[in-house]
Amino acid sequence: MYLFWNILSLAIAVASIVYAVNLFQQIMRKDPGDAKMQKIAEAVQQGGRAFLHAEYKWLAVFVTVVFFALCLGSDDGKTQFLGWKTAVAFVMGAVASAGAGYFGMHCATRAAVRTTQAAKTSLGAALDIAFKSGTVMGMTVVGLGLLGITLLMVVYQTELVAGPTAVNFVNYVLGFSFGASSIALFARVGGGIYTKAADVGGDLVGKVEAGIPEDDPRNPAVIADNVGDNVGDVAGMGADLFESYVGAIISTAIIGWALVPGAGGDATLYERNASSLLLYPIVLSAVGIVASFLGTFRVKADDESKLSSALFGGLIAASVFLVIGGALITAIMQPTPLMTIGGTATATHWAVYGAMVVGLVVGVIIGKVTEYYTSEKMAPAQMIAQQSKTGAATNIIYGLATGMASTWIPTILLALAIYICNDWAGMYGICVAAVGMLSTLGISLGVDAYGPVADNAGGLAEMSHQPPEVRKRTDSLDATGNTTAAIGKGFAIGSAALTALALFAAYKVAAGANVNLSLDNADVVMGLLVGGMLPFVFSSMAMKAVGKAANAMVEEVRRQFREIPGLKDGTGGEADYARCVAISTEGALREMVVPGLLAIVAPLLMGMIFGKSAVGGMLAGSTAGGVMMALFMANAGGAWDNAKKYIEAGHLGGKGSDTHKAAVTGDTVGDPFKDTAGPSINILMKLMTIAALIALPLFKNV
Repeated sequence: MYLFWNILSLAIAVASIVYAVNLFQQIMRKDPGDAKMQKIAEAVQQGGRAFLHAEYKWLAVFVTVVFFALCLGSDDGKTQFLGWKTAVAFVMGAVASAGAGYFGMHCATRAAVRTTQAAKTSLGAALDIAFKSGTVMGMTVVGLGLLGITLLMVVYQTELVAGPTAVNFVNYVLGFSFGASSIALFARVGGGIYTKAADVGGDLVGKVEAGIPEDDPRNPAVIADNVGDNVGDVAGMGADLFESYVGAIISTAIIGWALVPGAGGDATLYERNASSLLLYPIVLSAVGIVASFLGTFRVKADDESKLSSALFGGLIAASVFLVIGGALITAIMQPTPLMTIGGTATATHWAVYGAMVVGLVVGVIIGKVTEYYTSEKMAPAQMIAQQSKTGAATNIIYGLATGMASTWIPTILLALAIYICNDWAGMYGICVAAVGMLSTLGISLGVDAYGPVADNAGGLAEMSHQPPEVRKRTDSLDATGNTTAAIGKGFAIGSAALTALALFAAYKVAAGANVNLSLDNADVVMGLLVGGMLPFVFSSMAMKAVGKAANAMVEEVRRQFREIPGLKDGTGGEADYARCVAISTEGALREMVVPGLLAIVAPLLMGMIFGKSAVGGMLAGSTAGGVMMALFMANAGGAWDNAKKYIEAGHLGGKGSDTHKAAVTGDTVGDPFKDTAGPSINILMKLMTIAALIALPLFKNV
């Protein structure tokens, strides 16, 4: 049965990739518009391609160095994690993550211009193209993720009948997650710095100083801004959720091995128990791909008022299909883990299924809570807009307060989910909850990645001077995209928290029973404090990086307005877009290195100097502090952004008013919150734990 479930999962993974390619081909057959639209779109495509090529060259060096470092590690069958098997899995994870991000962005930059052209005909046609582009990203991520894991599970498999003393070969597969996380952090940080340098620089000079609208072709930073939407919110978000997806699956399999119930010497029964616990998260994820595929057919709308319900309805439909399919798989596989390591009591397979459903439901609810705190239709963002009437200072104060307040509901939900899942199915239940939350990633990432395509489509409509009804339709898509992006960010944070906890559980198992992780151990408390501090230092690095890159962008935009005759008033020369793209690229690549290395270096130093207990405390502290910081920053930034959009819709004086200028300042502060530092913390939490697991044999045994 072990081989059967792997082959089934492998077939579904391949089908997911084939479906993504087919959707891309459908998009490419659509009309790309007139020559002017195509020229602008080509500039965005070239900018995105140039950035990813430059970024991946740097990352190729990093991957090569880590590959040889892992190969040099001792693999004696006991320490594991190190050695050539882990190194190969690491490279596969890095290549899969980079490949998914590249293909997703390649599709998005081509879908945007076709979405603009389709908007000339109808809202439904434009929605169809934008959503298909997002689905390409979603299906590519889950397809490549599941494909890599199942291949490694088959190739690295050892004899399960050897009993509880057998080597846990899934530890080698963890290298796949390490590779994915490494690429994801650099992609998220680098992409976030790129997009916010262009956005902040363009807004400060264009909107505030020059008084010209967003996406105006007179603004030299406008192409870099549109490129940034793709490298940050498509490639970056895809890499972020890719590593959450594979991290949750692999950590659940690792925990499953440790919780195989004894079979009284019955080798066949032991093998069946081990197979079901190892493969349940993999098969569940395969079912999630099928559910996501079915859910995409629910996403159709021709009426502006039905856009949001169509996208959210697709996600709910996929969730329902997963609940049904998951029940069938649970009844067949019957995963029954021990409640505790070394214990005798086992959880029922329906308790494990219940934990999966809890994770799925909590993920959806956290997304909706995030929408409440950030949507311009809701009270929090509108109150920030009201506070803008008295200036930028009160706007920022209220925005910070809103971000802080927004942490309590998601945190309570996560805490309850952890408590319930642990009560029902122990540590394995918590891990399965993370898998459940991420199983419908094929459509949930599609709903999220649809937003940047709609945003770019609106920018193209503005820059190519399309008729007002075209911009109206693209604005409707974009407004809904802001909502789906908020849901996506909440979903990403919630899944990151549960995945980090699952990985922490794997660390605890791997560290061994003789490692004291209780709070009466001074090493643990020390690590706890250091770990809680790291998300703040990391966020500081990311924010400063945006500030430095944005400063260079501001100076360049001012220079062009000053030196190019007639650019500012639209009567003369054309902006030098390529120079602004180059500035964003150089700034992002230069500034992403130190924050990216922090996640890997910190646990290594702590483990080699102070030992395994101190690292355990550090990982717990970084997870707790990171979840709070990520929620705060993402929601504060989203609320500031939509408070500005609420004013731009004609409220409180509308565009150009003093209230609007104050809101633009708040939005400028919030941009690196929600699109650089906040999302990157998700990866920081997980990458630190994975790095600690991989390097565990090097740590002092205290």
